Amino acid sequence: MVALPSLRGLQAFEAAARTGSFAAAAEELSVSAAAVSQLIRTVEEQMGRKLFHRVHRRVVLTEAGVEMLPRLTMAFQEIGSVAREVGGGAFRPRLVVSVPPSMAMGWLSERLAVFVASHGAVDISLRGDDDPVPFEHELIDVRLSYGPHYREHPTEDIVRDAVYPVCSPELATRIQTTHDRTALSGLPLIHTDWGPTGASFPSWRNWFEAAGIEPDRAIQRGLSANSSRAALDLAISGLGVALAQGIYCAKALEDGRLVRPLARSIELRQPYCLTIPERSGRRDVVAAFRRWLVDQCRCAVRSSALIER
Repeated sequence: MVALPSLRGLQAFEAAARTGSFAAAAEELSVSAAAVSQLIRTVEEQMGRKLFHRVHRRVVLTEAGVEMLPRLTMAFQEIGSVAREVGGGAFRPRLVVSVPPSMAMGWLSERLAVFVASHGAVDISLRGDDDPVPFEHELIDVRLSYGPHYREHPTEDIVRDAVYPVCSPELATRIQTTHDRTALSGLPLIHTDWGPTGASFPSWRNWFEAAGIEPDRAIQRGLSANSSRAALDLAISGLGVALAQGIYCAKALEDGRLVRPLARSIELRQPYCLTIPERSGRRDVVAAFRRWLVDQCRCAVRSSALIER
């Protein structure tokens, strides 16, 4: 009869895999690093499978370890939930949400209180991540991304955004009319560049060409930001005219901090996509958050498109 791994040994493996080191796992479990190492070796011997590659002071999961980790973590979370309920503590579901950095810095963090108020108590880990994200290592439940990066998991296109020229009301007074081909002449422009590893963001040259205006060399000048949120903040501060995504600028347009001085917009090349791994898709809190987040994204994009210049 094959001996089953001990619960303590599996706990040691899960902690080491999640934290990335035997020392961190030892501190979490209040034992020595040597004890953690021995417990994991025993589990490996009993299972007949190697779970870690040991490289100097680091440990790296093998394919077998990667396969085991999410199921064990969920199991220990469930055990903890049962213990809290039996002990009289209120159960609080946990949700790990990963979004682009610009969305984490203000846009989503400002709205989460609305979800918590409607859904009830929930522990949310909000992560601002560039693609690709480590779904299993970080146990991510929901990932919102620009473009379809994760077709190996259930993924849906939820909305396609556009960019609009936006600026402060004070700066807008210097722009006479949308039909004036020199409307932006002499005004500082704010450029957004997502960097060499990011997707291509519409440039001012793209906008001028779409508007049928011959761009001049002056369009290369001005401020530049490597995030959509930073470019938006620069425009709100009155430092120039930015090409801002509707999903980010809707609130500032509604409260008058920004205006759309020119009508022409450019649709983004890719949609925003929502990815939810199968292990998370069956959870009620994930389904509720998905519905809420999709609605928030679509409302913001629609609102910006409807606001008249």
